[in-house]
Amino acid sequence: MKAIIIDDERLARAEMQNLLAEYKDLKVVAEAKNAEEGIMLIKEHKPDVIFCDVQMPGMNGFEMVKKLEEIPKVVFVTAFDEHAIKAFEVNALDYLLKPVDPDRLNETIEKLLKEEDDYSSTNNLAFRKERVLDATDKVFLKDGEKCFYVSLADIRYFESKGNYVKVYFGKHKPMILRSLNSLEDRLNPEQFFRANRKFIVNLNYITHIENWFNGGLQITLEEDEKIEISRRQAIKFKDVMSL
Repeated sequence: MKAIIIDDERLARAEMQNLLAEYKDLKVVAEAKNAEEGIMLIKEHKPDVIFCDVQMPGMNGFEMVKKLEEIPKVVFVTAFDEHAIKAFEVNALDYLLKPVDPDRLNETIEKLLKEEDDYSSTNNLAFRKERVLDATDKVFLKDGEKCFYVSLADIRYFESKGNYVKVYFGKHKPMILRSLNSLEDRLNPEQFFRANRKFIVNLNYITHIENWFNGGLQITLEEDEKIEISRRQAIKFKDVMSL
């Protein structure tokens, strides 16, 4: 994580630099001697956290934070404890009194790292909801009182049933409230193919293909299930899958 120290006292900046040097997950990328310089350096470096004095010549720490367009995590560092309540009113991560006690700083860093881990985990989950899923992913399915957590690689095909989709894997055929079109957007086209308006098939389960009516194809899956590929999709299938 990137950090910036903002303090008008050179010795205070040096002390904080020394204290933060103990933390390998945190790197001080810049120091500022006043709020104006702090704003400039925050825009330039986009730090994850700033350690900011409250009382500085000109603009104070609270005023500086209010001027930021993108606000990083803020830890106020000051010799005056009467600013504590106001610090938390502006959603500061923490508030440290000078001289900074190493144990108290350690509590702050632990809080910072935990928030960063929570943020990363949330982001990862949100990203999964948006990205295309592949064979290595597992998905949660709920059909009435029954729940399944199944690998996409084990799903042979999906069948549209009105506003629902039936999912075929092993001997199971749960129904989920989902449209086939929205499902198609989430699936890796290198693994799943839209055979027609009603079916998406797992290409890895195809055991046999034969010509069918009107220029279409008929495929046979491992469980001897037969599905027609429409004429339009058969053209696409031949184009994409041919050498």
